[in-house]
Amino acid sequence: MKYGTVIKEYFYITVSTLLIVVGVYFFKFPNNFTFGGVTGLSVVLGRVTPISPSTVNLILNVLLLILGFLFLGRNFAVKTVYSSLLLSLCLSGLERFYPMSRPLTDQPMLELVFAVALPAFGSALLFNIDASSGGTDIAALIMQKHTTSDIGHALFYSDVLITLSAFFVFDIKTALFSTFGLLAKSLAIDNVIESINLAKYFNVVCSNPEIICHYIVHDLKRSATVCDAEGAFSHKHKYIIFTAMRRPQAVQLRRYIKKVEPDAFILISNTSEIIGKGFHG
Repeated sequence: MKYGTVIKEYFYITVSTLLIVVGVYFFKFPNNFTFGGVTGLSVVLGRVTPISPSTVNLILNVLLLILGFLFLGRNFAVKTVYSSLLLSLCLSGLERFYPMSRPLTDQPMLELVFAVALPAFGSALLFNIDASSGGTDIAALIMQKHTTSDIGHALFYSDVLITLSAFFVFDIKTALFSTFGLLAKSLAIDNVIESINLAKYFNVVCSNPEIICHYIVHDLKRSATVCDAEGAFSHKHKYIIFTAMRRPQAVQLRRYIKKVEPDAFILISNTSEIIGKGFHG
């Protein structure tokens, strides 16, 4: 891996982890939201033991990192160790220098939104570069690797017991908020990952593929496949161009085709599962 790519990757890991820190410390911990994750379990154990949630978070993360190294490989473990340690150190530092004795606002639903959205977005960015912030993310990735579950469902299964514990430790209001947060979190992560990876798949039926393919290859820096075809109604000889690209490039290609061959038939589909050169995976 190139040095510049490594720097870019760890920059994304740092930003993603800091998003999780903000969501957890300022919105999740003060409200006792326990919708899964090691941070959720830390809230519960912090209530029933003399150990602070940040310390519990650090201990549990170390144990789960060992499992991640054994089941998910060294490359994953190195990035996750960095994210996990950064998360734990930031939470401990905030606890020491900016203690939170009560929630930021008197609007628990508003705080729940941020407690779900910020960590979900951060976790999705991490998953997208084959990393995680540790904790039950590791359990979810192990489950995803060895079962047919996607990330959102795997996180839901690994977190549901932690969330249910809120009914025994906190009041019913907090427990219900936590349950709603768990459902929202699992959906949000899948949607964010899909949005990040979203690309456009083109089927272009045309008469002059050379000029379109030249634009795709030399201007958009993508590739394409061309096949011979025949119109079912007109029986005229046609060509079909197959190509896939990111959304900004798709807008340019659509405009270009309409300009150079306005009679072309264009079918454009959304897809987030493209595996190959130039795409994730």
